[in-house]
Formats: sequence, C-alpha cells, structure tokens
Amino acid sequence: QVQLVESGGGLVQPGGSLRLSCAASGRIPSYYTLGWFRQAPGKEREFVATISWSGSTIHYGDSVKGRFVISRDNAKDTVDLQMNNLTPEDTAVYYCAAVGGWGIPLRAADYPWWGQGTQVAVSS
Repeated sequence: QVQLVESGGGLVQPGGSLRLSCAASGRIPSYYTLGWFRQAPGKEREFVATISWSGSTIHYGDSVKGRFVISRDNAKDTVDLQMNNLTPEDTAVYYCAAVGGWGIPLRAADYPWWGQGTQVAVSS
C-alpha cells in the first residue's frame, strides 16, 4: 500500500500563487506515475496534471495549462504543483494520486492510491 500526504493548501487572493507538495511512503513501486486532481463542491473530480516516472512526459488539464507546473523528486518520492495566476475557479480540494508502472493515465479511476486532499481557496 502506498500512502500519499499533501501539504501547502490555503487561502490566496486572485492572481496569487501557491505551491502544493505531496510525499509518498509505504510500499512504493520501483516506477510510478504521479498526478494531481481537484474537486470543487458539487462537481466531479477533475484532472489537473500528471508526470511520468522520468519526468519526461507531462500532461496538464486544459483549465490549468500555462499556469500550473508539476514536478517531482524521485530521491524524495515527492511531487509538487506550482500554481500561478490563480482564479476563484481554481478553488477546490486538491488530491495527489499515484499509479505504479510506466503508464500516464488521465482518468481518476486509473489511479489506485490517493492522498486525503488539501483545500485551496482563491478569494479576495
């Protein structure tokens, strides 16, 4: 079992920035993909970003392209999400997710391991 713990959420003004981090522990596979998803009240869980084991393949959701940057540190088993130019529409609970192997899925259903989530609120 893989445990994921997110940190870094909070309240930020529109146009501001926030950096989320997620640390993996437990029975971590030799190779695994990491992703970020978010869920706003009353909405379905939305894909935000994913990064391959090597870091060479990255995908972003359309709503965050050009504003968010995902990165990972395999030595520390961590993944970060740098969020810039935030808008109220980015308000959600952000979840870190992981899946073993080389695939780079974009669907939440394809990720077996999840963190507990961290709240991000964008408001003036």
